[in-house]
Amino acid sequence: MKSPSEIAIALEASAVTTALVYPAERAAAALILGHGAGAGQRSAFMVAFAGALSALGLDIVTFNFLYAEQGRRLPDRGPALEACYRRVIATVRERVDGAGRQLFIGGKSMGGRIATQVAAADPDLPVAGLVLLGYPLHPPGRPEQRRDAHLAAIGRPMLFVQGSRDNFGRPGELAPVLSALTPASPPALHIVEGGDHSLKLPGNDRAAQAAVYAGVQRTIVDWIGRVSGTSAP
Repeated sequence: MKSPSEIAIALEASAVTTALVYPAERAAAALILGHGAGAGQRSAFMVAFAGALSALGLDIVTFNFLYAEQGRRLPDRGPALEACYRRVIATVRERVDGAGRQLFIGGKSMGGRIATQVAAADPDLPVAGLVLLGYPLHPPGRPEQRRDAHLAAIGRPMLFVQGSRDNFGRPGELAPVLSALTPASPPALHIVEGGDHSLKLPGNDRAAQAAVYAGVQRTIVDWIGRVSGTSAP
C-alpha cells in the first residue's frame, strides 16, 4: 500500500484541517470517507478501510472534522460539520485525479450521516453516490429519534453497510426506511451478520473479522463500479 499524502483543507475563520489521500493506480473514481464521532481519520478502522479500498482501485480521501483536528472530544454542531465536509469536497475535486472522473462521498457513522445531509441540501453537488458504513439511524436506545427525514432529498445511489447487531439501527429498522425512498436508483443494503456499529463480530476471531472487512470492501468497490459504469453489473 502506498503511503497517503497529506493535503490542507482551508475552512472558515482561518481554520485548517487535514485530509489524507490514498491513491490508486489509474483510479476510475474517488471516495471521500468521513470519520465517526469518537475517533479521527487515523483510527485503525479508517486507515485499514482507506488502504484496502485504495488497493482495490479507488482514490480514497479521509479527513478530520475540525474538532478532531484540534483534539477536542465533542463534535461540532451540524452546520460546522457540514461546512467542513463541503470544503473537503471542493478541495478533493481540485486536487485528486479520480474525483475528476466520478466522486462518491460517505463515511463511518457520523461521517456518513453528515455526508447524507450535505448531499440532501444540494441537488447540484457533483456527487455520484454515497457509501455509508454503520448509518446512525437513531441514538442507541432511542428509536423514536430518527435521522432519516432528509434521506428522500438525496436523489442519488446509496450503499448502506449495516451490522445485524448495530444498536444505532439494525437492518430490520433501516430496510423499511430505504424501501420507502424513490430515487432513480434504489438504495442498496449490505448486512454484516453478527456485526456491531463498527461491523465488528463478537469474540476475537481475527481471521473471521478480516474476512468480513474484506467482503465489505469488495462490496463497496463492486457497487461503485456498477454505479459509475466502470465494471460489469
